Amino acid sequence: MPGPLLRSLSGENLDSRPVWLMRQAGRYLPEYRALRAAKGGFLELVYDAEAAAEITLQPIRRFGFDGAILFSDILIVPYAMGQNLEFLAGEGPRLSPRLVDAQLSALRAVPERLTPIYDTVRRVRSQLSGDKTLLGFAGSPWTIATYMVAGEGSRDQHDTRAYAYRDPVAFQAIIDAIVDVTVEYLAGQVEAGAEGLQLFDSWAGSLSPAQFERWVIEPNARIAAAIRKRYRHVPLIGFPKGAGEKLVAYAQGTKVDAIGIDETIDPLWAAKNLPANLPVQGNLDPLLLLAGGVELERQTFRILEAFADRPHVFNLGHGIGQFTPIEHVEHLLTVVRGWRRGQSR
Repeated sequence: MPGPLLRSLSGENLDSRPVWLMRQAGRYLPEYRALRAAKGGFLELVYDAEAAAEITLQPIRRFGFDGAILFSDILIVPYAMGQNLEFLAGEGPRLSPRLVDAQLSALRAVPERLTPIYDTVRRVRSQLSGDKTLLGFAGSPWTIATYMVAGEGSRDQHDTRAYAYRDPVAFQAIIDAIVDVTVEYLAGQVEAGAEGLQLFDSWAGSLSPAQFERWVIEPNARIAAAIRKRYRHVPLIGFPKGAGEKLVAYAQGTKVDAIGIDETIDPLWAAKNLPANLPVQGNLDPLLLLAGGVELERQTFRILEAFADRPHVFNLGHGIGQFTPIEHVEHLLTVVRGWRRGQSR
């Protein structure tokens, strides 16, 4: 029988809630920090399939989460498309050449850069128990394009938004190329053993409604349709961070199987306005998990109760912070696992 996470993402409203946390395989874990110190830089870890599989499994061993999320990075796609990728200490990722300065046609694809990621997926699936769901992922086209155009992340995506307005034909070509590679990348993860997928659109909140329709909804809809056509049994979670009230249009337009919501969304609003019976994932504030205490419990129960009448996967509104105390995660899991639908507190 499928595990509870896969059942929830497939539309079953369980009496208890499966739980996993974005960035659960990461720097808040001492075992991750030890392995990274032994192995070297971040990209080296991603491309060491044995180490990446170990990192993916670390939070499952420690906490027993219902899902394991592949340890990798969203920028593997532009790396496979031919851009150079490096992670600079204290500064984050850098891609070159920047497409604000260079032509997409100048890039030479290196598809073999995806192969080690599939090896990681196979290794994890072979070690993961049957009741745990393995989630693969990719970045959504808009978010990936922001890095490809500007060469790095930014708070308002100024360079990429200006580029999209200035030359929508060229920018559409970038989006189309990302869509094509992403579909094949996600398909490769499924073939290697991923049972569910998530599209991360970390910078979706910076766009106007018209641009959101064109650069977020439309390309994600194409990816969702392509994955559904090939793998009807594999649920796809869309996570457009910062979408706000545009979440409804996103859910209706992309037809993703489940929708992730960030911590800025009132769960009562989401429960009322999102399409009926659509599985929802989220949405505790990561800073509240960092802080802990009574308010952590209160808000956790509020989220659980808000989504009691639809399939729900408990998660954060974004990634877990690196300074989050282990005991706060343990306490959160005790609260979530002790809750039952329809049972008064």
